[in-house]
Amino acid sequence: MFIQTEQTPNPATLKFLPGRVVLERGTRDFPAVETAHASPLAEELFRIQGVAGVFFGSDFITVTKDDRFDWPVLKPMILAAIMDHFTAARPIVLDAGAETDADADATESEVVSQIKELIETRVRPAVAQDGGDIVFRGFEDGVVLLSLKGSCSGCPSSAATLKAGIENLLKHYVPEVREVRQVA
Repeated sequence: MFIQTEQTPNPATLKFLPGRVVLERGTRDFPAVETAHASPLAEELFRIQGVAGVFFGSDFITVTKDDRFDWPVLKPMILAAIMDHFTAARPIVLDAGAETDADADATESEVVSQIKELIETRVRPAVAQDGGDIVFRGFEDGVVLLSLKGSCSGCPSSAATLKAGIENLLKHYVPEVREVRQVA
């Protein structure tokens, strides 16, 4: 098994590409060891001193490190843990609860549908390339509420991405959008 790695815009985060499916659908974010109970792989990665966060996408694993540790020390241990996990064919997650956008209901407005469609088709693929994900959390009084996950969470450039990139895109296609805000 060969696992590729890619830098992300967040220097504290590295993207690992195992060359196979990680999650069948959605994403999963484990921002702290206390949240990793649903994933044997996340638990294993958190056993490595210096790992501060784990995120799973469809075909990648993003690991965030504590600032006191360096990638040349952590990377070999993380690669070994991922390789051992896949080689042993252990499950990635124990439940099917993938991170998804706020649930759609039958009365969802046309504006919310447009926003979700733009996020799904234009924004999410770009964010996934950087090792993260974006989740729609709501639309209230012209304000789109979004949650950034994986390498995007805590990234120095995430505020610029949100305002200059996503907000401008949504305002261009959906005139009802006045602002985009990040929420937890």
